[in-house]
Amino acid sequence: MIQKTRVFWIISYLCWNISKLLVCLSMEKDLSIEARRFKKVREELHQTQQSFAEMIGIKGSTADIERGKTKLSGKVVMELLRQFNINPLWLYGKSFTQYVNINGGDVSPKVISVDTDDNDTILLVNQKAAAGYPHNIQDVEWYESLPAFNIPLPQYRNSTYRGFQVEGDSMLPNIRPNEWVLGRAVPSISEASDSKIYIVVLNDSVLVKKLQKVTNSPDKVTLVSLNDQYLPINVQIKDIQELWLVNSKLTFGIDEPSESSLLKQLQQSMDDLKGQIRNLSH
Repeated sequence: MIQKTRVFWIISYLCWNISKLLVCLSMEKDLSIEARRFKKVREELHQTQQSFAEMIGIKGSTADIERGKTKLSGKVVMELLRQFNINPLWLYGKSFTQYVNINGGDVSPKVISVDTDDNDTILLVNQKAAAGYPHNIQDVEWYESLPAFNIPLPQYRNSTYRGFQVEGDSMLPNIRPNEWVLGRAVPSISEASDSKIYIVVLNDSVLVKKLQKVTNSPDKVTLVSLNDQYLPINVQIKDIQELWLVNSKLTFGIDEPSESSLLKQLQQSMDDLKGQIRNLSH
């Protein structure tokens, strides 16, 4: 009788633990992917909820984030990237790459936007929003305030695109003030090509420039304006947060090009060709 009672209690104990495990697994499944991956990062670092909160500057503990009660803030995402090289796209289930090297030329988007069918949408960043873009580059909630749309054309498939409104006249005559340029995301500075126009997101500004790699300084690039009234700018690669290759633009009010602007465009094309020939000779 005693033996049967012991077996009964062992079976009951096992059943209770299995039931508890199934409940935990069910709760885990209901959590957002960013909450699960946030917890994964903490566990891989062998930190308690309290110690991890102190490391990334959260008041209290990380328990509410891991339970799905509190959303990941842009500050937390930024700290995970800065301290541990955690890829923000991986956090939100948009990349299989968990780690990125922020000082090694990774210029991929820090946040992407999708519609209800999980298709990438094109976010539009006007001149006013562009002023705050570099400082909110990892703040998911900030991106939700930007308008988004889709273009059902093959040129905009299988890549992430973003639209920026141009400020100033440094890219005349090709791109005029207040026009919109649409750029395709560039994952790494190594994939950037000389003499093509890019949207360059620095730590404190968003620029639309031609990019040229500096042969004798692999840690730098030169940003060139099409308008010869502006001098070239040398920037450190580590200061580039995102890079978007301009492939199209939205313009309003199409004017007949003047003879002088046609000559400028022809001269610009010749200069580009000369630059490419010089690169080949090296």
